[in-house]
Amino acid sequence: MSQTATSPADIEALADSLSASANELHASIMRAIRRNGTVDDAGADAAAPVTHAEAQALFEQEVELRQRANSLYVDSARYAVAGLEVPAQEILRLAAQARETIRRIDRAKDIAGIVAALLGLAGAVVGHQPKDAAAALEDLKDNLAAFKVDSRKPDHAPTMKT
Repeated sequence: MSQTATSPADIEALADSLSASANELHASIMRAIRRNGTVDDAGADAAAPVTHAEAQALFEQEVELRQRANSLYVDSARYAVAGLEVPAQEILRLAAQARETIRRIDRAKDIAGIVAALLGLAGAVVGHQPKDAAAALEDLKDNLAAFKVDSRKPDHAPTMKT
């Protein structure tokens, strides 16, 4: 991570760290809750049982950590998209079109192609790879166009088969 978090990777690294901290906090809370029902013979160094109120407060902190991490992931993606050669509005429009198409599709092979193209686009955006993003965007456009052409065929019978 650079001195100032100025790249999408830096922001994502912070989000990853917050997520990992939330995971550790959750594990710690669960261990404390499990200890509540046992008699601990470990002596003075053993952790005290956790009260319901303490556990609830810790769970709320865990949720807050996860929300902050998710917000940073969104910020990272926005920042990454800002540096791409592809307009963000076009990415959002095609992502919405893909979502609507996926909702309507019943054929697994059509869904798989569109989802793979979406994943490729998301990976390029998160990885801040402008050339890969442009190629992934074209792949998504091609998959969406192919579905439109295929769905206009008279013998097109939507089924959840490959």
